[in-house]
Amino acid sequence: MLDVGRIAHAHGLRGEVMVVLTSNRTERVSPGSVLHAGDRALTVASSRPHKNGHIVMFEGVNSREQADALRGCLLRAEPIDDPDELWVHELIGATLVDQHGVERGVVVRVLDNPASDILELDSGPLVPVRFVTELDPNTRVTVDVPEGLFDLESS
Repeated sequence: MLDVGRIAHAHGLRGEVMVVLTSNRTERVSPGSVLHAGDRALTVASSRPHKNGHIVMFEGVNSREQADALRGCLLRAEPIDDPDELWVHELIGATLVDQHGVERGVVVRVLDNPASDILELDSGPLVPVRFVTELDPNTRVTVDVPEGLFDLESS
């Protein structure tokens, strides 16, 4: 299961909550979606965008008190099967190899950046995700980077 968001607070009196997603996939809060808060499964009855999140109504949460009880809960969900997407959980721990076959390090983090997410390697370099050409999940990431990108680390 992946962390996809959290419940910030109750909204109104009818059981709605404010959900702040950590995922860029807004279908996580589409009606019928199932999110897990601890060992509790919550099914989305309705949602709508609001400020920096979504106002969500979960099935069976019908009062302000029930919504308040969910405040601060981490929301988790199953990975989405989309072969055209790169997923953070598939990048972490993979060895990064450049277009010349040289191993450059292991991906330890994916940094959120407005221009392009960035792969942080245990060896120090930062590599924009847009240079990824191939992925063998959790094993190997192949990139085609501009000449000199890795030379910056020795300066």
